[in-house]
Amino acid sequence: MHYIESFRDGERISEVYLCKSKSSATTKAGKEYENVILTDKTGQIDSKIWDPNSGGIGDFDALDYVAVTGQVTSFNGALQFKIDRIRRADEGEYVMEDYIPCSRFDIEEMYSQLMQYVKSIKNTYISALLKAFFVDDKEFIKKFKTVAAGKSVHHGFSGGLLEHSLSVTRMCDKIADNYDFLNRDLLVACGMLHDCGKVRELAEFPKNDYTDEGNFLGHIVMGYEMVTQKINEIDGFPELLKAEIGHCILSHHRELEYGSPKKPAIAEALALAFADDCDAKMETMREALEAKDTNDWLGYNRWIDSNIKRTVV
Repeated sequence: MHYIESFRDGERISEVYLCKSKSSATTKAGKEYENVILTDKTGQIDSKIWDPNSGGIGDFDALDYVAVTGQVTSFNGALQFKIDRIRRADEGEYVMEDYIPCSRFDIEEMYSQLMQYVKSIKNTYISALLKAFFVDDKEFIKKFKTVAAGKSVHHGFSGGLLEHSLSVTRMCDKIADNYDFLNRDLLVACGMLHDCGKVRELAEFPKNDYTDEGNFLGHIVMGYEMVTQKINEIDGFPELLKAEIGHCILSHHRELEYGSPKKPAIAEALALAFADDCDAKMETMREALEAKDTNDWLGYNRWIDSNIKRTVV
């Protein structure tokens, strides 16, 4: 794989990339051409098809994987790619992980670890609820394993929702061990379920953008609806437990200004909110530190709300 970050002026490239966008334009002389953004997991490059009607230009659309041949050039101090030939790539010509950001952990191993927490639940009603999501609902499972936890802030990569949910669940388990007045089953289950609405809020890669439903409602409301629907399908599910789980989902951002319709009113909801915020902040810090290979101060990070620096070991 010839990654975009390694492109050099004058290189001749023949490779498969993801077409991020495609649009028609016209030169000052009135000649039509195509603007194309090609991307892989290392970056993107502005690309041009100067003769869209030539024999080497096949049919393709935005978000297609495309096989391209062309020349890397320099324009106004930036690299640009002149496309001579392009076609929609066939399945088997590319590996998705080369083109989209992915979790650094193995997806199936993470899911196996999450399932161990499902099996550890003693409350029969909570156990049935978790199995309804993580064992029986195949469509949910597929999306839960692949969507991001956020578009750009934290865990903004394929598998990010699973990675974040597992991390929050681990912390909830440890918090329950530390504070004996907490209901472990309730807290751990809500750690697994707190962001379940993101399977509907965010489109899968390569799009990774908010759905119409996500923009209108948001993952907290959608997650509450999804959990409530599953609970209503379980005979005899206690009403108080239903309300407690729903409250944890609705209050897991802790503050009204952060999008939670309710502030935490029970200990498990407060613990969940702290675990969620901790994991989001720590992943944000990790990503910021990895983005720059320096031990100097990295500047102000608005998500951490501080000027940040790498620890020198």
